[in-house]
Amino acid sequence: MNYKSINFSEKYKLFNEQWKPKVISEINNYQFKIAKIQGEFIWHTHHETDEAFIVLNGEIKIEFRDGIVTIKKGEMFVVPAGVEHKPSSLNESQIMLIEPKGVVNTGENKTSNLTAENDVWI
Repeated sequence: MNYKSINFSEKYKLFNEQWKPKVISEINNYQFKIAKIQGEFIWHTHHETDEAFIVLNGEIKIEFRDGIVTIKKGEMFVVPAGVEHKPSSLNESQIMLIEPKGVVNTGENKTSNLTAENDVWI
């Protein structure tokens, strides 16, 4: 058994690309993923699962068809399953996502240049 804590700062130093979540841990078929984001993502939906956004550094916005939420450093927000949303960040932000293993970052039936390879561990 490896009894070592996970240091977020050290993990973020291991990559530079944005909008490409990296898995840092897993529990009960859910993955903890970290990502660097800046600019706008695409509109997408995860029909079968909620998606938790935790801001570790910076500030992000998640736009919905009927509103918007701002999430600051040290805050989190859960997007319910089936709700179309579009994350964005004016400046580079560091986030953590918690979602079931195998979730595609651009949602169901969508591929784009922002579609990340799944299950990439760092």
